[in-house]
Amino acid sequence: MKHIKLRVCLSLFVFMFLLFSGGHAFAEKPIIIGAPLSIAYLYGWDAERGIKLAVDEINAAGGVNVNGKKRPFKVEVIDTRDLEPGVPVSEALMAVERLILSKKADFIVGGPNRSEAALAALSLLSKHKKISIVTSGVLTPAYHKTIAKEYDKFKYAFRIHGEAVTLIGEMIENFVDLKEKYGLTKVFIMAQDVSHARGAAKVMAKVAGSKGFEVTGSEIFPTGTSDFSMALLKVKSTGSQIINIWMDMPESAILLKQWYDLKIPALPFGSTLAAAEQPGFWKATDGKGEYTLCNVVNAGNAPSDATPWTMKFYNAYAKKWGVEPEGLGSSSSYMAVYVLKDAIEKAGTLDSDKVITALEQTDVMGVYGRLRFDPKSHQVIAAKDPKDGAVGSILQWQDGKRIVVYPKSIAKGSILLPPWMVKN
Repeated sequence: MKHIKLRVCLSLFVFMFLLFSGGHAFAEKPIIIGAPLSIAYLYGWDAERGIKLAVDEINAAGGVNVNGKKRPFKVEVIDTRDLEPGVPVSEALMAVERLILSKKADFIVGGPNRSEAALAALSLLSKHKKISIVTSGVLTPAYHKTIAKEYDKFKYAFRIHGEAVTLIGEMIENFVDLKEKYGLTKVFIMAQDVSHARGAAKVMAKVAGSKGFEVTGSEIFPTGTSDFSMALLKVKSTGSQIINIWMDMPESAILLKQWYDLKIPALPFGSTLAAAEQPGFWKATDGKGEYTLCNVVNAGNAPSDATPWTMKFYNAYAKKWGVEPEGLGSSSSYMAVYVLKDAIEKAGTLDSDKVITALEQTDVMGVYGRLRFDPKSHQVIAAKDPKDGAVGSILQWQDGKRIVVYPKSIAKGSILLPPWMVKN
């Protein structure tokens, strides 16, 4: 009887081990991915979900081949809180250091999410010689410029998603189309009081002006602002026709509800607009977010057929998490793990210098196109066609659905105006 009980217990142990290791019993030490993320905010939790989905898939398929030995990935997440109002950059840095020293992270993937915190973390990565792939938030061009300027010091850092300059170019291209199609020429800019948004708003004003648009005004809002009515009335009084929005705070949903209630005759067009990126936006605004446009930075964060991987990822994410991919950070975080796996296997080791070389030679087709890094700045190479590089994705809410309207190579529809902007 004792032997029977022992065999039953042993069988249960083996079953549970296989269950929680994705069906594979790994004898080798796991490769630890440290994920410093502001998990109470969209760009934190969707990155965590993207990372964990990729890790589960890779482990279920046998793990990472490191010089002939199959090793699983293991994810350690620490909340940086860096997207929360008033939280100092030092807290994010402590989170990164805890991942490296206490959790023994082999690689850093994800954040910190705030540009200021990610820039400050560069020195920390250099100190510990830890490779990092930024996947969510962090839109400032200063990130890849700093790496290129001091390559030998900051060569450990990579960014696998788009950045503010690319986003501005995409926005301007759409503005020109709106000018030609609907005669929209007056732009009002609204930005959150954070580094990338302030900088992007300033550049946007300059570029839009050079392209023949009249910039009628701009407003900067502290993180956590909950009333935008005065600024919206200013939009109306200046005859503005496009509202260019740079905000990653959830309160931007209030801005769009107020826009709808006031029937402001200007099209809301977010370069980053966290609230409108999420599948639950329609319900959260009672449908008042219709016609809102936002840039979700990479394809795969909204439904399209950019590559054969796009909808495969999209459906797998929805199945695992019970919600469709939610915005910036979803597809890029997922792909970062696959790109890291590819680099480790090519290097045949976890040695940072060798994995850096392999990452610089990355050339794989992923969820949002062909993925390659600039070898000096370590910025993912952007393109308008997924055959050529990483493609962005601009969507518009139409009849309760997120419709991709840009770039044309993957678009599923075209931009519509709200009825109160349409001339009879």
